[in-house]
Amino acid sequence: MDELLKFIQYTGFSHVTVGHVVMIVIGLLFIYLAIKKDYEPLLLVPIGFGILIGNIPFWENIGLQLGIYEPGSVMNYLYQGVVKGIYPPLIFLGIGAMTDFSALLSNPKLLLLGAAAQVGIFVTLLGAIAMGFNLSEAGAIGIIGGADGPTAIFLASKLAPHLIGAIAIAAYSYMALVPVIQPPIMRLLTTEKERKIRMKPARIVSRTEKILFPVIGFIITAFISPGAMPLLGMLFFGNLLKESGVTDRLGNTARNALIDTVTILLGVTVGASTQATTFLRPQSILIFVLGAISFMVATASGVLFAKFMNLFLKGDKKINPLIGAAGVSAVPDSARVVQTIGAREDPSNFLLMHAMGPNVSGVIGSAVAAGILLAILLEVAGI
Repeated sequence: MDELLKFIQYTGFSHVTVGHVVMIVIGLLFIYLAIKKDYEPLLLVPIGFGILIGNIPFWENIGLQLGIYEPGSVMNYLYQGVVKGIYPPLIFLGIGAMTDFSALLSNPKLLLLGAAAQVGIFVTLLGAIAMGFNLSEAGAIGIIGGADGPTAIFLASKLAPHLIGAIAIAAYSYMALVPVIQPPIMRLLTTEKERKIRMKPARIVSRTEKILFPVIGFIITAFISPGAMPLLGMLFFGNLLKESGVTDRLGNTARNALIDTVTILLGVTVGASTQATTFLRPQSILIFVLGAISFMVATASGVLFAKFMNLFLKGDKKINPLIGAAGVSAVPDSARVVQTIGAREDPSNFLLMHAMGPNVSGVIGSAVAAGILLAILLEVAGI
């Protein structure tokens, strides 16, 4: 009987709490949404299963080195890629290698929509400060509005490492819920006539332009925001691998095997970091609320700025305001949402390629904003 009781003590059943059960249910919900609803399955399946891994209770006093926060554990070693900001630049390398910037190059003014959508970041920063977060925490929370998980993790690892789990889960959750959150805002802020605006076909972009863009784009953006150099450098380097025409093997590796591997490690470790004892706190709930506000403000800012631009554009140069919602950097989900909403008004109106312009500029914009925040807040907060 003593041996039986000792065995039971070693099992998770004797250490389970209500918090563990709640987090396991959340992990199962993520997996359900990914498989049943097809909400960003490449993100939600690893994160959801990671939540299960992180919330199986165990006896911590016997030195099994199982927890993600226990020095020397396997999960802790894998988690260093998040804490040290290693995984996000590798994700950006893959994104760059699979991104076509032609839509942006053919209509450069769409870059302004990607910049406008970043307003949500700075509005939420102020909101976070008002709710009692310090400057560095507020900056890390605000970046959720860019709908860019890797950038949110990168900035949180520098400014607020203790909030990485909540910030990462919030960022990826809202990325997955783009088809749910954005459409009501887009319809509310536009008229039927505006949603039916047809944009003139994009011009064909030359191979030379495609090759020069990542080189020139990196130099300009890195000079503007040196703090984002790890992200911007890998993004544009990955795009150069794709467009140069002489590094197909490297580009193929970056956009397939590498990004898939890093996505698995990032998703599982971020999910596992949501241990009930560290995650279920009032701060986490506030971060989710602020993240939602940030994302909605970013969507609205992009749409409204497109309407503002139309005040100065005539005839076929007018912009369909719906594509402003794609200014957040959830590539290519926001662009697909724009296409879906536009097609409901006019099935023959194809907005996908036009929406990819602000969508890819949003990736650049969120990274630049993160670099600026990093430099300013590190100086002001004296970190």
